[in-house]
Amino acid sequence: MGTRKVKAKSLLAEAQRFRKSIGTKNESSLHRTLKFRYTGKDGKAETQVGDYVADGIRDDGEYIEVQTGSFGPLKKKIKEFAANGRVRIIHPIAVTKNIEVFDTEGKLLYRRKSPVRGCERDIFEALLHAPELPLIKGVTIEIVLADITEKRIKDGRGSWRRKGISIADRELAAWHESKVFKKPGDYLCFVPFKKNEEFTVSSYAVKTGIKTHTARKILYVLTKMKLIKRIGKKARAWVYTR
Repeated sequence: MGTRKVKAKSLLAEAQRFRKSIGTKNESSLHRTLKFRYTGKDGKAETQVGDYVADGIRDDGEYIEVQTGSFGPLKKKIKEFAANGRVRIIHPIAVTKNIEVFDTEGKLLYRRKSPVRGCERDIFEALLHAPELPLIKGVTIEIVLADITEKRIKDGRGSWRRKGISIADRELAAWHESKVFKKPGDYLCFVPFKKNEEFTVSSYAVKTGIKTHTARKILYVLTKMKLIKRIGKKARAWVYTR
């Protein structure tokens, strides 16, 4: 693609908005794009609903909430929306994440591709602190699988994990597909075992080809959703069944 420059003021402004305290509205380009896409041209964006503000309300009355991170902060908000009508939570997952790093003058320093690839199963990371949301009547969760570009600034103010580099913005680079979960039973596609078949965290991890700690999180959420249950132990391992 070659080296390209961006407006330094724009990037710095984005970085400052991301560093503001909790309670100040922060919106990435990714969030904004999905908000308007799902709200639709005839819907209303940023609408007050009781004590909360909905990202959007479609012309058919469905509430739209875009959440790029954990669903934990949504628990009270979604319950209030659901008391008034149907709710759709949009959750983007980066199939591929490209990282662009700029200096404080807006010059592109380098561009690289993250080795981490996202997939549908990542929805459980978002649900980990809010496993009850799919059980609320009228709540639909839609996963958006996309390529995402993350713009960063080498300004010395970011996380120590990123060696002081700040995240300025996230953008939707390419759309792959979406998957809709309208009811709890839809999540059974993540349980590759027959009804009443017994399995453990380890056997689930082997069957799905994932790491044990990831399998443990998924089974925790599925248990809270009452799609699987613990029926005892074998040695020191919990045994589950559908």
